[in-house]
Amino acid sequence: MTSPANRRRAREAGIDLATVAGSGPGGRIMREDLKAASAVQGAPGAAARTSQPAAGETSEIKVIGVRRLIAERMSEAKRNIPHFAYVEEVDVTELEALRQHLNSKLAKGQPSFTYLPLVILALVRTLDSFPQCNVVYDAARGVLVRHRAVHVGVATQTPDGLKVPVVRNAQALGLAELAAETRRVTERARTNQATRDELQGSTITVTSLGKLGGIASTPIINAPEVAIIGLNKAVDRPVVHHGAVAVRRIMNLSSSFDHRFVDGYDAAAMIQALKELLEHPAMIFIPKVDSP
Repeated sequence: MTSPANRRRAREAGIDLATVAGSGPGGRIMREDLKAASAVQGAPGAAARTSQPAAGETSEIKVIGVRRLIAERMSEAKRNIPHFAYVEEVDVTELEALRQHLNSKLAKGQPSFTYLPLVILALVRTLDSFPQCNVVYDAARGVLVRHRAVHVGVATQTPDGLKVPVVRNAQALGLAELAAETRRVTERARTNQATRDELQGSTITVTSLGKLGGIASTPIINAPEVAIIGLNKAVDRPVVHHGAVAVRRIMNLSSSFDHRFVDGYDAAAMIQALKELLEHPAMIFIPKVDSP
């Protein structure tokens, strides 16, 4: 028996808690016990004893706590939600030029802009025209709850598994504010400081694997939401641009929608609208003008 923090320390240090004698009340394993176990592992001869595991040796890891909750929620979402997946190629050459320009203007030591806040800002603009995607489904009442405010969940990998901290009221934030708030909530999630309120209440989720983003993915919807947008890796590729072959920076958007409530046409149209903003990033910052 020990705390979640000590379980994480043991996992990172490769310590089997079943082999550690706890010195705390009721045999509870304390941090000092882990330090002692780590010292024993590092003692002369310890590596030799553990470097050659016996044939057929196995270890068992109980699926508990946050990891178990994640597993249950993912299984329920995949089992109950008919996912409509849609992947679109986006030319982010101009977006990359804007990002580089913005970063060149930052004071020394300031965190640089990534694609994520730019995509979130464009997504907020896009949802003005596709409010049916900024929705949560109340299954108990059989009601779709459509939100005016955009509360963006940001899928974040942590030592305890995947968490989704929330950037609230993203529609009211500028680019710098979005970037700062995204960094704040994801860091709190990674360091296990996020509160329950900071990990719930999102209306749509964005997920990114950064440099590991691959070509395409099929993200699982963060129920009770009805849509999730995934950023894949941005790479320079030769493409036909204005009738000639040119090297452009290309990034795929991999999205999933709850097909019970978002038609395939609307899903594709939303991603196409998001693509247009990302390919012409000046439009992200120009106030929308209603047609006469």
